[in-house]
Amino acid sequence: MQRMTRQRQAVLDELRRIDDFRSAQQVFEDLREDGHRVGLATVYRNLQGLASEGDVDVLRAVDGENLYRLCTNRGHHHHLVCRQCGHAEEIALSEIEAWVTEVARQHGYTQVDHSMELFGLCATCSAATPAGSSDQVGTSTSPTTD
Repeated sequence: MQRMTRQRQAVLDELRRIDDFRSAQQVFEDLREDGHRVGLATVYRNLQGLASEGDVDVLRAVDGENLYRLCTNRGHHHHLVCRQCGHAEEIALSEIEAWVTEVARQHGYTQVDHSMELFGLCATCSAATPAGSSDQVGTSTSPTTD
């Protein structure tokens, strides 16, 4: 466990302030706008440390960039993510867990880890998007491990 430095506390406070997945660059820019003197490398290092300790969820964007969000559920869980605004809900899917276990068993696998992220439009973005529009601005992500 890493010690709680001023910069680490600032990163953690910023993640508490927001509900959506954010890139390290976005967290860095928000911190700078709030008057914090912190380097981008420090933000990356602290986000990675928080993620490895299970305090932060990580998703990988289509462009390969990691996106971070404060983890409110320290147990195994999945995400339902709006691909337009980035809003995310943590979900637990017992049917998925049973399916993963069965597929692994059928193929002789043990100690299987998995991650599932569901992507769509949240109610707010759905209401604001014209019917038939497929524009996907904002956060677009693909899964990584929990």
